[in-house]
Amino acid sequence: MGFFSFTQELAMDLGTANTIILHDGKIVVDEPSVVALDRLSNKTLAVGSKAKLMYEKHNDKIRVIRPLRDGVIADFYACEQMMRGLIKMVRSGGRMFSPSLRMVIGVPSGATEVELRAVRDSAEHAGGRDVFLIFEPMASALGVGIDVEAPEGNMVVDIGGGTTEIAVISLGGIVVNNSIRMAGDEFTANIQDYMSRQHNVKVSERMAERIKIHVGAALTDLPEDAPEEYVVHGPNKITALPMEVQVCYQEIAHCLDKSIARIETAVLQALEETPPELYADIVKNGIYLTGGGALLRGLGKRLTDRLNIQFHVAEDPLHCVARGTGIALKNIDHFSFLMR
Repeated sequence: MGFFSFTQELAMDLGTANTIILHDGKIVVDEPSVVALDRLSNKTLAVGSKAKLMYEKHNDKIRVIRPLRDGVIADFYACEQMMRGLIKMVRSGGRMFSPSLRMVIGVPSGATEVELRAVRDSAEHAGGRDVFLIFEPMASALGVGIDVEAPEGNMVVDIGGGTTEIAVISLGGIVVNNSIRMAGDEFTANIQDYMSRQHNVKVSERMAERIKIHVGAALTDLPEDAPEEYVVHGPNKITALPMEVQVCYQEIAHCLDKSIARIETAVLQALEETPPELYADIVKNGIYLTGGGALLRGLGKRLTDRLNIQFHVAEDPLHCVARGTGIALKNIDHFSFLMR
């Protein structure tokens, strides 16, 4: 075991769906944002993927919680326990950290002061001694490779689990910001509702998530890479008898249409507020799509066709915020947009 300095540094993307931790520029934890607690003692039973295995399958003695909703902390105690457990995963990898942790954490740009305080407090209670916050669209821009301090306008649309963050960035700051609490979780809920109404079958949140991954799409006509139909098993919502339903991507594109239209409207609102010189830069550079929602088939093409500006799906969009927080961690003394 090597010798480490007194202060250890971690970068964290504390997401509604997944939490990612970087140490020394490398992703060391990439786990679902889920924690399982004993209902009587409140003792932590599992975090991350082990806790997700229990999700929607637990008994009355266990609480399985997603502590973050809409990008912010919904259960303070559960979030603290989850963060403790995830940080322990880093330590168990042959590294022994001192109690002093310096952390940079990505947060939604639309978070209130109370919500930001909750993130700081959770991080401090989980062992953080020097905690910095960075807005997720700024972290996304860093993760994409944008020079955020240049005198040039760039727009990022980060579609996470709980929020869609839209920001115009120039000279190391966010010029225009639009954060809407509609993203991947809303897509999942849309699919659950659609399967119930259209096919009379009850599907869990996890099953709806699998449908989204296998046949999720933003266009009813995909020019290439169209997925095969996905077979869904579940109980009939009236008779409770088992059903088998085949779902195609065209159906899912139809059921997600209204939610995607809300993202289009939010992007348009941000563009309307953008100063003309920065708007010209955005038209020239295009708009960058990050976050898990960017993986929805045909989304970049749909937005490009609707808004007449080129949308670029980032390479490895799921980890853009995490990589950006890692870059911010290395440049804490340089970046003035980090919040304490």
